[in-house]
Amino acid sequence: MKHSILFLCVVLIVFSGCVSKEKKENTISLSGAFALYPMVIKWSEAYKKDHQDIRFNISGGGAGKGMADALSGSVDLGMFSREIVSEEKNQGVWWVGLCKDAVLPTISEENPYLPLIKRRGITQKEFTAIFIEGTLKDWSQLFPEMKAGAIQVYTRSDACGAAETWGQYLGGKQEDLSGIGIHGDPGLADAVAKDKLSIGYNNTAYVYDINTGKKHPGLEVIPVDFNENGVIDPEEMFYDTFDSVLQAIAIGTYPSPPARELYFVSKGKPEKESVIDFIRWTLTTGQQYVKEAGYVPISQEKIDHYLKTIE
Repeated sequence: MKHSILFLCVVLIVFSGCVSKEKKENTISLSGAFALYPMVIKWSEAYKKDHQDIRFNISGGGAGKGMADALSGSVDLGMFSREIVSEEKNQGVWWVGLCKDAVLPTISEENPYLPLIKRRGITQKEFTAIFIEGTLKDWSQLFPEMKAGAIQVYTRSDACGAAETWGQYLGGKQEDLSGIGIHGDPGLADAVAKDKLSIGYNNTAYVYDINTGKKHPGLEVIPVDFNENGVIDPEEMFYDTFDSVLQAIAIGTYPSPPARELYFVSKGKPEKESVIDFIRWTLTTGQQYVKEAGYVPISQEKIDHYLKTIE
């Protein structure tokens, strides 16, 4: 009797281990960039329709968290939204590009200077003076005809691709950006929308509603005066709808940075077959959902390159 009970326990332990292993193999965990989060949610929902045994654990937290989690092995894939640097490459990071989006400078739609800002725009040098140098502190410095009003600068408090990309465009890094630190894309968008004298920046998916193509209530985009001629020319004004912004990113009218490629990262090439299959799917079948989710596709040449890295 005792031997029978012992045998049964051993069988149950082995069976439990097999079930746990199978469950682990069929679960794909991801964390990281808010910029890529909506795209990954869309992909996971579409993928599960034909792979009903697969489960996803997806969480935001910023690109910094995605890279850290990936390198520590606590997730299968990190969602990443800035250029991968040599230090990360030296730690053994593996990556594939997936799609593109951009970081946009934002203000409140209640900003009293909005009509002037839309006509004149703000140059790269002026953004640098606001966010990094701190020499441009009042809206009246940009528009002398207007009464004084201090510029309330907001930035990201979490390590993220949006801040790093915006800092890179301004000739620095995230650490160089000044302002009140706000965690996450949704929080930063909300803070800017509620402060009529504010200025900030957000990923495209948090500026526009992907269903209507219109800007989220309370939020406006600052046109960038790329040629620095003191006026927003017709070719520089493409912010009215999400589609027009995505087209500007696609053809390079809105340059890189602040446009950028978005990635999956991991500690070395993934070994789980379920993860490899999902990555392969995102670069093939899954590309049909990129525009639908509000992102810009990468070139077929890049897709072919990334597919070779998972063979």
